[in-house]
Amino acid sequence: MEIHSAAAPHLDVRAHAERRRRLAASLPCPALFFAGTAPPRNYPANTYAFRATSHFLYFVGKAIEGAVLAVLPDGRSFVLRPRPADDDALWHGPGLDDAALAKRLGCEVRSLDGLASLLDPRGACTLPAIDARTRAAQSALLGRAIDGGALEGHDATLADAVIALRLHHDADALRELRLAADATARAHLAGMKATHPGLREWHVRAAMIAAMAHEDCGVSYEPIVTVHGEILHNHRSDHALAPHDLLLADVGAETPGGWAGDVTRTWPVSGRFTPSQRALYEVVLAAQARAIEKVRPGVRYRDVHLAASLAIAEGLHALGILRGASPESLVHEGAHALFFPHGVGHLLGLDVHDMEDLGDRAGYAPGRTRSTQFGLAYLRLDRDLAPGMAVTIEPGYYRVPAILADASLAPLVARFVDRDVLARFADVRGIRIEDDVLVTAESAEVLTRAIPKSIGEVESAVQAGQ
Repeated sequence: MEIHSAAAPHLDVRAHAERRRRLAASLPCPALFFAGTAPPRNYPANTYAFRATSHFLYFVGKAIEGAVLAVLPDGRSFVLRPRPADDDALWHGPGLDDAALAKRLGCEVRSLDGLASLLDPRGACTLPAIDARTRAAQSALLGRAIDGGALEGHDATLADAVIALRLHHDADALRELRLAADATARAHLAGMKATHPGLREWHVRAAMIAAMAHEDCGVSYEPIVTVHGEILHNHRSDHALAPHDLLLADVGAETPGGWAGDVTRTWPVSGRFTPSQRALYEVVLAAQARAIEKVRPGVRYRDVHLAASLAIAEGLHALGILRGASPESLVHEGAHALFFPHGVGHLLGLDVHDMEDLGDRAGYAPGRTRSTQFGLAYLRLDRDLAPGMAVTIEPGYYRVPAILADASLAPLVARFVDRDVLARFADVRGIRIEDDVLVTAESAEVLTRAIPKSIGEVESAVQAGQ
């Protein structure tokens, strides 16, 4: 399938204006969204790259450091930004004046010093920023503690209004998600082709990041490229690639507009799966196919997870790794989670785990709470799917020593795991297969379908680079 190149930074003024208009219609009071500031690395002038908060980006579309977006219930909106320092042009070059920036944004631009003349900040609602420095600025401006805890009052009302908008992607958001998916696809193809026995993980990681940089895209999260796929969030990349290893790459692009891709592929370093690797890869692939087939409007995402869980249980039961009366009973008891301990996916949008800064308020529908069962407790999303929602589907198989040795899980392991059979699959530490999936009017569209996934496609892609 053709993969399109990411475009230059794009701003659909009408789309962002419509988002602000729709938000204003549901506001009980003025709402303030803070863009945030670049955090320092090791001293104030040496900062990480600035990335505006996602709620600000969603309604403005442009990262403006230190700025605040004010959306009023009467439909008006304003971007208020700090006055530049006298020597700002020396270090950062010329910037747009208020009139030019307002034309670009489709929104009046004023100095942040004039906020009090526009509205009383003490009567405004807001969403807590992730970083403490911005939360301190929020607290000072609004005259109350903004601490990132449980939302109350008008802040909670604002959160629900933002969630309602961001859950269902408009045309401009979908354009961005497709660009992120295409750049992510290029990265994974580059990673497969860069894989050679004897290299280090960082060689592959570098090739994948470079492929995204060629599309003017960054990373939507810290990439995971590892032969130790059993460590779910393994950010080390210094291991050597041995011929018998599987390499797990969880890498996603972020577009210039801030939208995320999130894909995992697992491939053999040698370019050919061993029989044991092939068998378990097919189990995970079948689980992903069944979960994607389940994605359609009206389906509860928890049921998508359970469909993947049952497929994992069926596959491991057939191989003899799990023993029990039936795969259904294994899922009921939670035995499958010994090898598939996480949820099958999450929301996707401007955040790679979209709106997770709002906690389970975004991921869980009203009246639904997390299970306490091992495995299900890590499910990040429990809403009914609807057109325009984007989710990831990412089942996996992991042989995690800490899980198999956990005293609290020992009864589950003793009852359901055949360790002798498991030992035959010792060359498989971890396998995950993940795609970005859009819920359409009738079914689902896999946005990242261009990335090799079948055994034959994966082996061919790796061998092409060798």
